Amino acid sequence: MLWYGNRLCIPNVLDLKKELLKEAYNSPLTTHPGSTKMYHDLKTHFWWMGMKRDFADYVACCLTCRRVKTEHHQKPGELLQPLPIPVWKWKHITMDFVTRLLKTTKQHDSIWVVVDRLTKASHFLAMKTSFTS
Repeated sequence: MLWYGNRLCIPNVLDLKKELLKEAYNSPLTTHPGSTKMYHDLKTHFWWMGMKRDFADYVACCLTCRRVKTEHHQKPGELLQPLPIPVWKWKHITMDFVTRLLKTTKQHDSIWVVVDRLTKASHFLAMKTSFTS
């Protein structure tokens, strides 16, 4: 045996490295930890040339991880465009409905919310879902 600090040096034997990777990755105690975690866990005990690359290659070939951890290819979003700042009160408003509430004594079961974008002043109007526009 050859030691490198506190770590056991693994000779350049492909079958031995594969068996070590298989034991570390497919153990019932670790459940597919990923290459970075597996590397950090095993680098305290073992060492060989190209160790980190071998971990990454082994994990990349795992069919279970390929099925579960799919990559999401999305093009990057564009820069956000700020909304124009309103100049006058109640010039720009937002509206929303809160529905499916318990009925009041006057049979109101929803709330119409109107908010001024400039002052953030709000009005909450009791409504019935049976009202039409």
